[in-house]
Amino acid sequence: MAKNEEKNVEKQTIKIDGKDYVLDDLSEQIKLELGSLRATDVEIARVEATLAMLKTARAAYARAVKEGLDDK
Repeated sequence: MAKNEEKNVEKQTIKIDGKDYVLDDLSEQIKLELGSLRATDVEIARVEATLAMLKTARAAYARAVKEGLDDK
């Protein structure tokens, strides 16, 4: 490959507010912030899944109480 030929390498990008940014062009601070943002999104998803499970359990407990009271 000649020195002046560009390597056909696709750079990783991230889209923020509809605009694409090349990751290699971002500052280290922005990269750290993006990592924190991703970690926060993962934790939010985990907590939302836990909340859905707890809501399901609560509904089952409430149904059991209602059924128990209806028997009396």
